[in-house]
Amino acid sequence: MPRRPRVLLADHPLHIVQRGINREPCFFAEEDYQCYLHWLEEAARDCGCAIHAWVLMTNHVHLLLTPTTQGAPSRLMQSLGRRYVQYVNRHYRRSGSLWEGRYKSSVVQAESYLLACMRYIELNPVRAAMVVDPGGYRWSSYRANGLGQADARLTPHVLYLALAGYPAARQDTYRALFRPQLDEDAAGEVREALRLGMPLGSERFAETICANLGIRRNTGKRGRTPGDEAESRTARAEQQGFGF
Repeated sequence: MPRRPRVLLADHPLHIVQRGINREPCFFAEEDYQCYLHWLEEAARDCGCAIHAWVLMTNHVHLLLTPTTQGAPSRLMQSLGRRYVQYVNRHYRRSGSLWEGRYKSSVVQAESYLLACMRYIELNPVRAAMVVDPGGYRWSSYRANGLGQADARLTPHVLYLALAGYPAARQDTYRALFRPQLDEDAAGEVREALRLGMPLGSERFAETICANLGIRRNTGKRGRTPGDEAESRTARAEQQGFGF
């Protein structure tokens, strides 16, 4: 079966998730997280991607970024993946793949979904019952976006900056978004867009993006293949026990 074409656009936010093979861990010690983040910063700079939010879970990674060119996200993930896998294999005396196939991605309609997507990403440790508050988890961008901790990897999106005119008020407004949990309908939209590799946004936004790229929009509502059903089962399992 041919691979579905990726929906990648310059200057549009992109939500990326990459999972460990068979849902196995891809981070084993504090040094691993630090190495990954170091190479993420380098790759983002070299490939022309502005990182807005991120989280490193035990067995998967989420990134929210805006590329300056259409091919920038693929270059970033290839560079980052190659360096990190080589490091893990050498350091832990293992071989073979670390990641489960291709990374998944979804273009995000910024005006309506960017802040929800940031919440979705930074609430992963809470959904996985690793912490009660997102600020209690070290390996995410929440401490920067919500608490003002310095993070050289991040480039604030204009919609995040628009929350308030100065940093302390902006962070307070951002933290207030996290007081109610992200409702399941919104979280489900984010997951489904990633699963299908389709735009996250209004019907008109998704249809326009797909039409401009000359690809068929996949809604996942009919004509599903066995592979689609397998992906759906994986997504449900991750939601229940592993975070996503």
